[in-house]
Amino acid sequence: MKNFRRPDPLFSLCGLNCGLCTMYIGGYCPGCGGGEGNQACAIARCSLNHGGVAYCIDCEAYPCEKYQGIELVDSFILHRNQRKDLEKMKTIGLDAYQKELHEKMELLSRLLSDYNDGRRKSFYCLSVNLLEMNDLEDVMKQIEEKTGEMELSGKEKAKTAVEAFERKARSRGILLRLNRKKQTQAEI
Repeated sequence: MKNFRRPDPLFSLCGLNCGLCTMYIGGYCPGCGGGEGNQACAIARCSLNHGGVAYCIDCEAYPCEKYQGIELVDSFILHRNQRKDLEKMKTIGLDAYQKELHEKMELLSRLLSDYNDGRRKSFYCLSVNLLEMNDLEDVMKQIEEKTGEMELSGKEKAKTAVEAFERKARSRGILLRLNRKKQTQAEI
């Protein structure tokens, strides 16, 4: 696995949007196959064992057992859209998917620079990951209209943004929280 590299480190083999991840944004991970990231990744090993497929969806065994229940538990990054995002990429094409991912990354960057009170990185990463681009654009328009009307502190701007994202997510039946694995009594 050492020196495993991919031409697109921002959208992983398995469908994670690395470019929208708190670890990537924080500089702790270079993205999927981008260098010193998760070199022990079982999905990367599997790809190499299946002819070096660029994305799991291109593999003849997809969806394999690795995808059973994958959307039920998140880690530090959202897992619930992996299959959906792989299928979207396959439907609209890699170029169109990458273009949208870069637009989402730019929007996320704007949120973190203009509407972050220092405690919203994970929330914004989730929001941008889970909502469709047209919903994100709608929310940004609402936020900019509301915050442009008056002089607000960073904390007030963040509160306005969070409320707007939560309203939009609720209207779509989306919960803006990571699904954490419940600990059993033995693990506690």
